[in-house]
Amino acid sequence: MIDIKTLEYKRASFALAVGSFLIFCNLYLFQPMLPLMADEFSASATQVNWLLAAGTLALAVMLVPWAVSSEVVGRRRIMLVSLFLLPVIGMLMLFAEGLLMLSLTRAAMGAALAGFAAVAVAYMAEEFTSRALMLAVGSYISANSLGGIAGRLVGGFLSDHWGWHVAVVAMSIFSLAGAILVCWLLPKQKNFKPRKGQLNVHLISVIEHLRIPVLRYAMLIGGVNFALFVNLYSVMGFRLVAEPYSVPVSWASMIFLCYLSGTVTARLSGQWSLKHSPVTGMILGTTISLLGMWVAAADSIAAMLAGLMLISSGSFFSHSLAYAWVSQKAVRAKATATALYLVHYYVGGSLGGFYLIACWQYAAWSGVLVGGSVLYGLIYFLCFILSKEKAAAEITATTA
Repeated sequence: MIDIKTLEYKRASFALAVGSFLIFCNLYLFQPMLPLMADEFSASATQVNWLLAAGTLALAVMLVPWAVSSEVVGRRRIMLVSLFLLPVIGMLMLFAEGLLMLSLTRAAMGAALAGFAAVAVAYMAEEFTSRALMLAVGSYISANSLGGIAGRLVGGFLSDHWGWHVAVVAMSIFSLAGAILVCWLLPKQKNFKPRKGQLNVHLISVIEHLRIPVLRYAMLIGGVNFALFVNLYSVMGFRLVAEPYSVPVSWASMIFLCYLSGTVTARLSGQWSLKHSPVTGMILGTTISLLGMWVAAADSIAAMLAGLMLISSGSFFSHSLAYAWVSQKAVRAKATATALYLVHYYVGGSLGGFYLIACWQYAAWSGVLVGGSVLYGLIYFLCFILSKEKAAAEITATTA
């Protein structure tokens, strides 16, 4: 087993962080470009949102198939296949004619990204000691957020100055270099044992998890939370580049630095759960995020940035608590439960874009306030039901 303070640990943890960074760089590369792409293809904001939604939807759909495949061929092989597909699909985007073909290649990119995302933590769980695992997962999650920020900044700056083709080429070259580095650094698996016939096991586990109310409602909370979080940023991008602000896309992409406030609150959520109810924490995070949406309504860029920081802080806080809740409450097949949470998470992010962008097109930020408030209300309702189901489950456990 790989333990901390060893050369093998340093190589493995760094390789996994690099892979995680690449995954989220590629996933969110196009988000800041959406206003530019709407002009490029003479498309509406809702239509061009497919460039983001196609990738996240395909990622969500492919998480479980990649995880099942890794049970047969191994985690490391799946991760490397996933990473080396990124530059290939990236270069194929350059030949896409029209928004439809580009959206389809983005879907292919999302499917490829799912391979690494689905099995990286499973690799760590099998190869690392318990002490090393906790540290490695922390680095891996940090690389998630940093990769998302970097991908958006690169996409915004390069596309604004030299066009989206240059941004895609640069990301493809970077992805190829990163994939080679991961291949060189990541140790071969020593504790993996192939297991065939896992598809039925996973399907049964998925059905069982969805039948458990305390898991089902937490997954829905995660999905609606991400629908708001990621797409309020997309709408803000459209708002800033439009009149009367007319901010260049390269500068508008800087709003994604507000994500960093969520990195802090995600860590604080662990301390909260030790002393207070996670459901109460989800309500608190939702309230902070809701406040941020309303603060961002002011006609001031400073207020918009402050609002986005509040949205990030609250959303990451709620997400961390809901994610940990699912892992904790799943009695068996915890890996399948957390994968199912991520399916809800990314599907919510994909579908929420069409909803909030439609609100923006219909009534600008006022429409977003109304439409967003409906989704926040849904989260409050789900938290209320989740608290009732938790209490009922505890009574049942006590009397059993």
